[in-house]
This record gives sequence, structure tokens and C-alpha cells, in this order.
Amino acid sequence: MKDARKRIGGIVAALRRAYPRSRTALAYETPLQILVATILSAQCTDERVNRITPALFKKYPAAADFARARQDLLEAEIRPAGFFRNKARNIIAAAGKIAGEFGGRVPDSMEELVTLPGVARKTANIVLSSAYGKAEGIAVDTHVRRLSRRLGLSAEEDPVKIERDLMSIVPRGDWLDFNYLLVNHGRAVCRARGPRCPECVLRKLCPSAAAFFPRRAPTRPPGGRPGPAPTASRSRRR
Repeated sequence: MKDARKRIGGIVAALRRAYPRSRTALAYETPLQILVATILSAQCTDERVNRITPALFKKYPAAADFARARQDLLEAEIRPAGFFRNKARNIIAAAGKIAGEFGGRVPDSMEELVTLPGVARKTANIVLSSAYGKAEGIAVDTHVRRLSRRLGLSAEEDPVKIERDLMSIVPRGDWLDFNYLLVNHGRAVCRARGPRCPECVLRKLCPSAAAFFPRRAPTRPPGGRPGPAPTASRSRRR
């Protein structure tokens, strides 16, 4: 972790230069909309969620509207997002609690948000940062989990433990954007399959770069000097 603390400033600075407008890709206008969109985004791409939500938000503009939604109808409306039964159930239950206990307003604290059905720390962090500009933690999704391990920022597997490690080394002033920076970098460069290390802005700060793209030593013929560096194949003369 000491090494991670030394590198984190350079990592954040490089990512900010590469992704100066890092924000969630989910389309929303209100705290309720980003809450619903984030619930829908579990195991689903943001692009697909953004195709579903315009009609959804028009039909259900307030928490009370979602709370009164028919389970089977809402399931059909969000079916392309996957896991539609659980997601519909959680949206209706969370909206009911927002309407009944919080006066129709999405809570703006971690303690209250995580009491909503279907809302854990990851979703709460995204709602707090996107809707209220508050940083009470760092959302750990698939991208953040993968990049945290590759960058040597955490050796943990559990999202809660990864968040704990990140909060201990990432300056609090960077918490608000850190998830979005890693998500953008994970989508563009540090992909789950086939990371593009040669063009990565973090390659000199990443302990995994050499493992993905090791430098090849020059070939050495038996008893002789190193052979010539490999060159591109030339076409045969006709």
C-alpha cells in the first residue's frame, strides 16, 4: 500500500488529463432518475439503460408513480436491462419508501440511501456523487474492481474491502471523480480482455503492464551473438 500511495497522485493526474469530462454515462435529470438508472445498470450496459429510461421517466416522473407501478408491467418495460423481476421489485419498493418515509425526495446521505431496497454502497455512491455532488465513498463496479487490482491499489475481491483500500489512498478531493475516471479508462484502454497497455497513459505507473506486454529479449543463436531484431516480413520478388 505504501507503493500505491506514492503512485496514486500520478495515476489520478494522468487520468484527469486523458478524461477531463469524466462523468457517468447514464442519462438523468433528477436524483430519482439517476437512482433508477443505476439500479437498472447492474449487469447491463449504460447504453442499453439509456434506451430504456426516456419512456420510463416520462411515464413515472415521481417516486409515487413508480411506487404505484404494476410489477408485471414494469418488468416488461425494463426487460431489456436483464434481471428485470428483481430490478422492478426493488424500484417499486425503493420508490415506495422514498414516497412514504422521505417525502418523495431521494435521500442525500449514505446512511439513508442504503436503507432503500436494492441500494448498496455502489449505487448510493453514484447517486450521491452524480445527483448531490457528495463524496462519501468510492463506487466499486466491475471496472473499478478490475483496474484497482491491475494497478496494485487493492488486492481484495470484495467491493466493500476494495472501497476501503481506495478510500485510504485516494485523496478525498478525488473521490467524487475516481469511479468515473477508472470506468472511462476501463472501457477505452484497460479492457477485461485485451488491455491496450502500449498506448496506456498509466503504463509507467502500472505493475501489471509488464505482465500483459513483456519485453522480449533479442534472440541469441547457439554460441553466437544476439540475432538481428525482428523486422516486418518482406514480400517476395516476382
